[in-house]
Amino acid sequence: MGSPMLVLAAILSLFIGLSLGLLGGGGSILTLPILVYVLHVEPKTAIAMSLFVVGVTSASGVIAHARAGRVRVRTGLIFGLAGMAGAFAGGRVAQFIPATALLVAFALVMLTAAAAMMRGRRASSAAPPREPSLARSLAIGVSVGVVAGLVGAGGGFLIVPALALFAGLAMPEAVGTSLLVIALQSFAGFAGHAGHVQLDWMLTAVITGAAIVGGLAGARLARHVSPDALRRGFAWLVLAMAVFLLGKQIPAAALSVALTYLPLFLVAAALVLFVLLLVRLRAGAPKESRAR
Repeated sequence: MGSPMLVLAAILSLFIGLSLGLLGGGGSILTLPILVYVLHVEPKTAIAMSLFVVGVTSASGVIAHARAGRVRVRTGLIFGLAGMAGAFAGGRVAQFIPATALLVAFALVMLTAAAAMMRGRRASSAAPPREPSLARSLAIGVSVGVVAGLVGAGGGFLIVPALALFAGLAMPEAVGTSLLVIALQSFAGFAGHAGHVQLDWMLTAVITGAAIVGGLAGARLARHVSPDALRRGFAWLVLAMAVFLLGKQIPAAALSVALTYLPLFLVAAALVLFVLLLVRLRAGAPKESRAR
């Protein structure tokens, strides 16, 4: 790969690190499209590279967050060890699934991540902190790990809401702790992929080095940026990238059919939202008005 492309890869990788440092996730959501569509890396190789880059970058970010007291080591290790098992299994299964199917699955994970981020404030303002049961932590960790290992993504933006909702962590702690989980399961997922892909180590090293720099900068900026505003803005970015990925992978014929029925879907969705609004207004009406 020529020098201009390596420079471009380094510049784009700074945003990968910034995302991880600020949000505790999003590294793979940016890394995979950059590798596949900008640097033209074969999809399965890109997934393995993504896991390596995100794993190393997250590990370096953990140190910066830990110094600021934003890492819950015990909770992170429980989620992380369970995630490692799931990520390794996902990485091994990935070799039997077509690359197009993996990219479509990746886009669907991105849509899920966007929805989770848009609802982030509701989750983060949840009830009093509570320690999750071991069984629940293991189940969540394995589930998130399988997704991360299978498609090279889904770690941080699924882990952060899980830590905030089920472990009762404040959002800054959820972000810092998620990096520990991501590092563990990314390395496990990479181990699952490593046996059946060949990596360009020069490109991998350039991307990883630049992402580490971005990650350290993101960790420093995290205390000065509103997590809710940043997460909401990034959710729209993730949503746009997911639509782009689906558009690239869905056959033109299927897309034509989808566009044909889009107006009908929008009308149905509008009706459903209207009914839900009426129900909500009815439920919120004062008892006296309802009695009349």
